[in-house]
Amino acid sequence: MDARKASRYGTLTGLVAAAALVGGMAAAHASTGSPAASAGHGPKILPSVAKAQAARASRPVPALSTKTLRYGGGIDGIGVTSGKEKVYVVFWGSQWGTSSTDANGNLKFSNDTLGAAGRVQQMIKGLGTGSEQWSGVMTQYCDGAVSAGATSCPAGSSHVKYPTGGGTLAGVWYDTSTAPSAASQQQLGTEAVNAAGHFGNTTAASNRYAQYVIFSAKGTNPDNYKTGGFCAWHDYNVDLGVSSPYGDVALTNLPYLSDVGASCGAGFVNPGSNLDGYTIVEGHEYAETITDQNPAGGWTASNGQENADECAWISSGQGRSANVAMGNGSYPMQSTWSNDTNRCDISHVTVS
Repeated sequence: MDARKASRYGTLTGLVAAAALVGGMAAAHASTGSPAASAGHGPKILPSVAKAQAARASRPVPALSTKTLRYGGGIDGIGVTSGKEKVYVVFWGSQWGTSSTDANGNLKFSNDTLGAAGRVQQMIKGLGTGSEQWSGVMTQYCDGAVSAGATSCPAGSSHVKYPTGGGTLAGVWYDTSTAPSAASQQQLGTEAVNAAGHFGNTTAASNRYAQYVIFSAKGTNPDNYKTGGFCAWHDYNVDLGVSSPYGDVALTNLPYLSDVGASCGAGFVNPGSNLDGYTIVEGHEYAETITDQNPAGGWTASNGQENADECAWISSGQGRSANVAMGNGSYPMQSTWSNDTNRCDISHVTVS
């Protein structure tokens, strides 16, 4: 699973397809200069709708056992986000245009007339509010007092925290330097480390439960996603060959998805909505980061897939993407894999 993990909304038909897709995309990405990685490491990607669904349709239904997530033992003592989640959004590059503030207190930009920036901020603010149970699925996973290879969490382990009361959006930054037109993985990783410094998270402890979303502007092509057949990825700095004086730094590469339309989720839940993909894709990467913060030291399946990979781009039946009501609105989201129900779930009671 070298250079990324295909996360596709699989019904129970998609796991083997996922493994094949991951391998092919990893090889292709490696040929473009992606950093070498040992098995299980490298950016964990969400492929485009077409790639994911085609791969699923071309493969037989896999055994449920291949979908079960197992604990990877942690990397640098980190398996999951077992404390209060802190998400920092970086709007990278002067290409965003002039900034101002919208009615909800979110940053908005003159070159984002669609309102994608505000939509992503609002969704992250909504996590843990309005009694939403989408976040509950992830709370069954843990680190700490759990052995590598485990498929459930024993008493005394440290579970992923439910983001009670919101507050998950810990900060936003408009970095007005000119971003590369097609930023490399290393440049994205460096921007995340720079963001940690900007927000004052200058110790390993302050980054232990943090993640940085590097949100690129309209017209840019971070990591060549437009031709690479993927929508986003998450990883941490070490995998990308980027040093950090602040401890391990987890990040997401979030492109301006409207540039590729339905390929990355436009109208996937709400026909005609060009904003659907932003919350589905960012939700996907958030869910994977909090359950596998330093890939692949957290929870992954035997074929390398993470919890959201197992359930990516499901359009009907169990686990289909749907609007999730939160305290500040409703947002299209995808389901994620639940070990204790052996299926893709979009809601789950909180486990602690």
